Amino acid sequence: MTTAKSAILRPRELKSSDRGGGARTTPLVTRKCGSTSMINGITAFDPGAAIGLHKHNCEESVMVLDGKAIAEIDGVQHELGPNDTTWIPANVPHRFINASATEPMRIFWIYASIDATRTLIATGEERAIDAEHGHQPGVGGGK
Repeated sequence: MTTAKSAILRPRELKSSDRGGGARTTPLVTRKCGSTSMINGITAFDPGAAIGLHKHNCEESVMVLDGKAIAEIDGVQHELGPNDTTWIPANVPHRFINASATEPMRIFWIYASIDATRTLIATGEERAIDAEHGHQPGVGGGK
């Protein structure tokens, strides 16, 4: 018998974190709700916004929910639209760009590890994904 409790997460009721450059992230499944093996969330991009080139210590999958995106993966740019989905192996440099100058874009992302990290290619700075969203690794519990 499992002791973990399920969770219903409503993005419109959750706090978003400003990623800078016109991108905002809403964490969904995290340690806070009781997850022990994965995390996911939604990142919204203003028109023309982009996030910096980075890599992770685990696999990541990203699905475009709304808008037009450019996924730059290992130096190659790919045009994506709604429901197009990427799979990115660990340690592969990548980033997402809103391809529209007038329309917003949103992506849904999932990391294959609760201990996912992001390493910025430009600076080499590494941080825990949880820390970016105001959560502390190892802290929290299911509700």
